[in-house]
Amino acid sequence: MNGFREHFQRFMVGRYGMDRLGHFLNGAAFVFIAAGFFSRIRLLDMAGMVFLILCYFRMFSKNIGKRFQENQKFERIWFRISEAFRKWRFKLQQSRKFHIYKCPSCGQKIRIPRGKGKISIHCPKCGTDFIKKS
Repeated sequence: MNGFREHFQRFMVGRYGMDRLGHFLNGAAFVFIAAGFFSRIRLLDMAGMVFLILCYFRMFSKNIGKRFQENQKFERIWFRISEAFRKWRFKLQQSRKFHIYKCPSCGQKIRIPRGKGKISIHCPKCGTDFIKKS
């Protein structure tokens, strides 16, 4: 077994290998192939095979600079998507514990704990006082 491992390591010298885009393509291929297996739609199987071939093409490629640029572009897109979901999840968690009101004069967002009844809210930005139910 160690002989195969050493042979494969020597084969991979100078090749790009696996990165986050490769992991994503591999996962997408698995999802499409599994969906095609259960739904019997051949197009899903074909899409899965295309993703798998693309994943292996990138992994065995010797054009490391180009593969790195592709991965960086993927990372930027993935960061935007994951940040949008992270912000949405944070807002959902905050909405369970707090009310978020806007100051009527300046528009500053103010976070007030839920369940305190009617309270007077003092805007830290402009000093306006207003009454809201928490």
